[in-house]
Amino acid sequence: MEAPRRDTEKYMTEKCSDAFVDLGGQLADAAREVVMRYFRQPLGIIDKADESPVTIADREAETRMREIIAQAFPDHGVVGEEHGSERVDAEYVWVLDPVDGTKAFLSGVPLFGTLIALTRRGKPILGIIDQPMTRERWIGAAGRPTTLNGATVSAAPRGALSDAVLWSTSPHMFDSVEAERTGYSRLRESVKFVHYGGECYQYAMLASGQIDLVVEADMAVYDYCAHVAIIEGAGGVITDWNGRPLDLESGDKVLAAASPELHDAARRALVG
Repeated sequence: MEAPRRDTEKYMTEKCSDAFVDLGGQLADAAREVVMRYFRQPLGIIDKADESPVTIADREAETRMREIIAQAFPDHGVVGEEHGSERVDAEYVWVLDPVDGTKAFLSGVPLFGTLIALTRRGKPILGIIDQPMTRERWIGAAGRPTTLNGATVSAAPRGALSDAVLWSTSPHMFDSVEAERTGYSRLRESVKFVHYGGECYQYAMLASGQIDLVVEADMAVYDYCAHVAIIEGAGGVITDWNGRPLDLESGDKVLAAASPELHDAARRALVG
């Protein structure tokens, strides 16, 4: 089956405004200040309804970001991991994950980050990955190249699928559905090597030309939305497993690749 193709030319001409990029930076600054105050400190763990851990750092950082958005653009919507959704039918909706990789954060390991995205009519037009500990910030915005701390970065595929480096946060995210487990196993056997535990940092490394593929399942919208503009602005491709563009209504499966050719080869391995 031929994969649906994103209209890249239209995407690149639909430029994200400076005002939105600037506000995204302010949100990342505010979240960084909160997160670093709690990193590697004794923290209580609260179990959410889905049994994933959450800390005061997550909640406080998201609260602060929501306050800044409300002051700047009160008509914008917000979808956040910790405090739910507001005005999701608005033209512009911010998607926030204050600490993506909470388990790594709680363990004192700097493979976590703050994820910030802005969508227009459901489509991501801005994405930020901010790693507070290393002070690295990737920004992707429609109509602009992706940057790391202001310097342009780009994906750099090694070539064939057999030469590719594949990352996923955990092998267990593919366990619940047999077709996903089978497809991922097929892909894993087709690449050069596989590594686990990257959280959001693995997408940043793909955009920076360090790795070739990221494949994940069991994802929520705030887990992947920020990555779209970052990967695309670096010359990569990011979709669901069937090749459909990611937006506010996408499912839980993500395939990111350093080139269209690598993406297509990986997708065929996944879906059979």
